[in-house]
Amino acid sequence: MEVNKKIALVTGGSRGLGKEMALSLANKGLDIVLTYHSKKEEAEAVVSEIEALGQKAVAIQLNVAESSSFDLFFQNVATALKTTFDTDKFDFLVNNAGIGIHESFLTTTEQQFDELTNIQFKGPYFLTQKALAVMNDGGGIVNISSGLTRFSFPGYAAYASMKGAMETLTKYQAKELGERKIRVNIVAPGAIETDFGGGAVRDNEQLNQFIASVTALGRVGLPEDIGGVVAFLCTDDAKWVNAQRIEVSGGMNL
Repeated sequence: MEVNKKIALVTGGSRGLGKEMALSLANKGLDIVLTYHSKKEEAEAVVSEIEALGQKAVAIQLNVAESSSFDLFFQNVATALKTTFDTDKFDFLVNNAGIGIHESFLTTTEQQFDELTNIQFKGPYFLTQKALAVMNDGGGIVNISSGLTRFSFPGYAAYASMKGAMETLTKYQAKELGERKIRVNIVAPGAIETDFGGGAVRDNEQLNQFIASVTALGRVGLPEDIGGVVAFLCTDDAKWVNAQRIEVSGGMNL
């Protein structure tokens, strides 16, 4: 039995950025618990990819919008930790799960606002709170923000506001969890080619070209540009990185 094997829990790990994060973490030698909302087959395929890399993995269903389900979720996590990993704690939490709603400030509805709040802010707030009971001291939390907290792009007023709240929360978490030697950082991707927000950045050639034109490195981001940064934050190489917002955007809107 390997004594020092670290385990990371990645929410929304079945596709897009979360999948790349999970695979990058596995490539660093971590075992993975990943969550999915509805696409169980996709999640199981990622588990198989991780196992092919020589790591252990398990997929568990989670709806981050339903904070009332978190107690049951962590019961399932506890069972998986015991049966799959022969332990009772994990080390790193990556709060990745999320959605994008493209709507102007003027036309955002209360329903859209509440949905974004529940998924992007309330969800990770209380999920992390409950996760701490099954996390080892000396691990870490990686929250996910967006370049849209630094620069504005019409249609993301509510979404970016929730990410701004996560950036503030990150600093408070780092301060309060320091006594447990748990580091908390937040990664802010720029525009990335995924199916996020209906896949607009990937599929709308005009938008894609515009983003590339305002990015110093001259292209739109790819999922693999993000995963390695998140994985780095979950290693000893980042042991002195704490309470930081790390933008990974190729230099957008400089």
